[in-house]
Amino acid sequence: MIQMILFFTFAFLAMLGGVMVISHRNPIYSALFLILTLFSLAGIYILLLAHFIAIVHIAVYAGAIMVLFLF
Repeated sequence: MIQMILFFTFAFLAMLGGVMVISHRNPIYSALFLILTLFSLAGIYILLLAHFIAIVHIAVYAGAIMVLFLF
């Protein structure tokens, strides 16, 4: 039951973050919402017991790619 609640919470946050990325005109806010979306997807990976993929997803995309995007 708790896994189902967590899944729907992460899915809602990912969808909300994705909509907010394309709706904001300021690229800084869009990047922050993209980070929210990436963390939500990492949470879904953790629920699927893919811990390594979740860690790599956060390290590569939320860490490296978003820093490059902001610069």
